[in-house]
Amino acid sequence: MHTSVMLKESIDYLNLSKNSIVIDCTLGYAGHSGAILKKIPNGFLYAFDQDSEAIKKADKKLKQISDNYKIINKNFVNIKDEVNGKVDAIIFDLGVSSPQLDEDYRGFSYHKDAKLDMRMNQNQELTAYKVINEYSKEKLVDIFKKYGEEKYSSSIAQGIVEKRKEKKIETTLELAEIIKENVPEKYRKKSHPARKIFQAIRIEVNDELNVFEKALKDALKMLKKGGRISVITFHSLEDKICKRIFNEVSTIPKELNNLPIVPDEYKPKYKIIANISPSKEEIEINNRSRSARLRVIERI
Repeated sequence: MHTSVMLKESIDYLNLSKNSIVIDCTLGYAGHSGAILKKIPNGFLYAFDQDSEAIKKADKKLKQISDNYKIINKNFVNIKDEVNGKVDAIIFDLGVSSPQLDEDYRGFSYHKDAKLDMRMNQNQELTAYKVINEYSKEKLVDIFKKYGEEKYSSSIAQGIVEKRKEKKIETTLELAEIIKENVPEKYRKKSHPARKIFQAIRIEVNDELNVFEKALKDALKMLKKGGRISVITFHSLEDKICKRIFNEVSTIPKELNNLPIVPDEYKPKYKIIANISPSKEEIEINNRSRSARLRVIERI
């Protein structure tokens, strides 16, 4: 069962009216989309997802609420091409949904044995298997450091390269074991050493950070005046991108700080509305929410 993180807060901050036109960039299992549809009886919802299984389940759920929606089976990097005109609200929930993690065969989890896959879009060519068996040691070190912020990136990559000389690395548990063998014992005891590496591979396979940066910049341009964007991130790399972009568009250029009057064309077109973490109660009920952060911005 998937529980949407900060569901109430992220939607309350969108300031929806009955007629709002909304984009949910991350439909998943329709937690946010379902709650949004209930609030916009005369409005319209565009929802993006590239996971065909999630779409089937979400469509069933949304049909019971209203017909005022369209599901677009594409990556949210395409929002500008797929939705014409300005909208009132946009939401990004960047967590991998629990069912994706829980479905063994998708290969997202280091706790369950599955083929190395990790594709959000099951039609694309690049998989975790290809990354692990075909990338050079240098390239593996680079993604483990950049996307996993893993301090033992080099020894883990070396262990992978050595192991795949004997035979191809096929499954998630095989990979998790190799990672464990190539970090110091006391490091293993802190938290599972595969966590950061699996995150890094998933980001690489789905090009998550570049996709998010482009989509967020497009989303800002698509907002009507008074429109808002809610973004829920789950790790520091996504959050840094969101924070940087929100800061860039909501502050005046540094070199103009000393001017007595700032010309209108240099005044920010956006203002930051919120930057919050989940409540203690939510973290107790849903442990997956512990690393989440919600940032909200408004076009002024």
